[in-house]
Amino acid sequence: MSETPALPRHDAASGATTGDSLSGFLYALTAYLLWGFLPLYMKALAHIPPVEVIAHRVVWSVPIAVAVIAWLGRTADLKAALRSPRMLAMGALTAALISVNWGIYVWAIGSGHALDAALGYYINPLFSIFLGAVLLGERMGRTQAVAIALAVVAVGILTWEAGRLPVVALGLTLTWGCYAYLKRRLPIGPNQGFTLEVLILLIPAVGYIGWLQTQGTGHFLEGVAWDNALLLGCGIVTAVPLMIYANGAKRLTLSTIAIMQYIAPTMIFLTAVFVFGEPFSGVKLVAFALIWTALVIYSLPLLAGRLRARGQAPEAGV
Repeated sequence: MSETPALPRHDAASGATTGDSLSGFLYALTAYLLWGFLPLYMKALAHIPPVEVIAHRVVWSVPIAVAVIAWLGRTADLKAALRSPRMLAMGALTAALISVNWGIYVWAIGSGHALDAALGYYINPLFSIFLGAVLLGERMGRTQAVAIALAVVAVGILTWEAGRLPVVALGLTLTWGCYAYLKRRLPIGPNQGFTLEVLILLIPAVGYIGWLQTQGTGHFLEGVAWDNALLLGCGIVTAVPLMIYANGAKRLTLSTIAIMQYIAPTMIFLTAVFVFGEPFSGVKLVAFALIWTALVIYSLPLLAGRLRARGQAPEAGV
């Protein structure tokens, strides 16, 4: 998400597990719960411009990301990526996409559009299927086509109600979908990839914060202890869930992750309606109902395949 990451690939060649483990489930659940509570954190930063928040997310994520890479013994991978012009170019592109995604998300939460953010993250997996069909030539099943059609109808309904496209939801979907697609093509692990991205963004982020401070318009170290703590904490709330998720994803099957990814947008949805008090009209209810139906249709084949695999497991061991 901005905060929910791309679905991982699980195969023997990658060294990932072919089944689920309790530790993987707990890792992933922790990450999704942290992302689900993130709107509460970002709402507390609503009085600070989104670009400044993003700059601090980058700056304070760097020490955490580098420390984790060092602890995992993956610094050689990172050094190799930093010496590769191709990797730097791909990293710069994914870094640009994720920073735009973060910016949209932070603005949405702070300006009363958390419902739109939830919608964007609900649409994400369906958009990923569409991208796979268009860009990778992956075959789209009938149920997947129906799910995508329902999502398109839901977006049409919201457009009709508002008299304009749901820009926030579509912006989050497009930036994250493209980020996830490109991220999967990066020949580097998820932790190393995230570290590479924040290192690429570090210089402009530090430069922007420094410029704000010299202009007297920055919010860091300006006497408000709560603001300082929240901005410093941006590194923790950004890097920690992503890295916890990376450790969980490699211990879970694709179908498990596909179902669990709805935890965060559901929490965002409930927070928007019951905590932030954002208006939830009958038209929005219809649109969200279509999205939820689409996600059920999308998820059922995954669950069915998972149940079949479990049913065949004893026979395979005989």
